[in-house]
Amino acid sequence: MGKHINLNTSGTQCIGAYLAEPEGKPKDGIVVVQVIFGVNQHIRDVADGFAAQGFTAIAPAFFDYIESDVELGYEGDDFQKGRDLAGQVGLDRALEAVASAAESIRSAGKIGVVGYCWGGTVAFLSAIRLGLPAVSYYGARNLPYLSEKLKAPVIFHFGELDASIPPEAVQKHRDALPDMAVYTYPTGHAFNRDIDPSHYHEASARLARQRTLDFFGKHLAA
Repeated sequence: MGKHINLNTSGTQCIGAYLAEPEGKPKDGIVVVQVIFGVNQHIRDVADGFAAQGFTAIAPAFFDYIESDVELGYEGDDFQKGRDLAGQVGLDRALEAVASAAESIRSAGKIGVVGYCWGGTVAFLSAIRLGLPAVSYYGARNLPYLSEKLKAPVIFHFGELDASIPPEAVQKHRDALPDMAVYTYPTGHAFNRDIDPSHYHEASARLARQRTLDFFGKHLAA
């Protein structure tokens, strides 16, 4: 369903992206923000899933700023490499890539952002700094930004058993953003990762996905 394209960023550097387009006229557009493992098969599947729902979806390859065509597994050296690359890219360049990706699919209509783990924080910052409606899945780096003013609505998905995001951290989201929905599920981290049986929780993933689609249906179609 999808294809690889190039995105312009600042200066002369380009980065790659995975573009998934629906059949027929798109409802709107969604930028899919990767986890620390690159634009791997799971992220491409997520983008394809949104395209199947009628959206134009694009997943920018943030790690291309540092190293081209990075696709990592979920354990051992790959995990550490992903953390290192995410740190080298940084959130400012990640947001620049989101902005470029959003502009590249502007013809699809209004644009939203969805992100997972590290990408969940990038998605949250997209609502704050880029004014794009956003869905943040288990963003473990959100807390420093809760005091910043939102320019667009956002919702959050967290696993109640996620050791990296304890209940008190989830509550801080509710306290800081009482008008935004903060959903929790009886599972752990990365529960949407359906290619990883050790993390995937089907019931939670389905419910979070429906809430995500409902959110975009409301805030992009308005």
